[in-house]
Amino acid sequence: MISPEELLTGYANGIFPMADTCDDPRAKWYTAERRGIIPLDNFRVSSNVERIVRNRHYHVKFDHAFRRVMKACADRDSTWISNEIIESYCRLHKLGYAHSVSVYDKQWKLVGGQYGVSLKAAFFGESMFSHAKEAGKVALYWTHKVLEQGGFRLWDTQFWSKHLAQFGAIEISAEEYQHRLQRALKNEASFKAVD
Repeated sequence: MISPEELLTGYANGIFPMADTCDDPRAKWYTAERRGIIPLDNFRVSSNVERIVRNRHYHVKFDHAFRRVMKACADRDSTWISNEIIESYCRLHKLGYAHSVSVYDKQWKLVGGQYGVSLKAAFFGESMFSHAKEAGKVALYWTHKVLEQGGFRLWDTQFWSKHLAQFGAIEISAEEYQHRLQRALKNEASFKAVD
């Protein structure tokens, strides 16, 4: 188990844990020479996602069913989210530092979501999943709303990918990332539900 103190200290120093498999007994700590972030003023989704949100096609909950969201994110052929990581982050969630956005269909079946860690005005996005049309993107849409309204300064995605680029993700140097991280850690923010 990774203690909450270890996790928060790691994030404050720009490192994060990942396991080799779901059964890996001990996660390893990583950083990256190039970091992925989503500038909060540059976030975007497709008009189709905006239409789904506008039509309230899905129900959305904040900090609800955190463990289920994590397990759904880990439920894939290859994952870095081990049982140790799930237990560690669930403890962090109970302390108010780990958060989730969960997306449900009309029958209240969990069909999408994401989770991450907040520390001061920095949010570290960890993983997302989608089991229905655009459900994961809807979770990111609402994550952005929470971060924007809550006063966050940094949305860290750890790595850049083509998938994240469609939401406005960019890649910055480790030096620039540290600068932005330290600035975010000097400010307060709040991860709270939005309408």
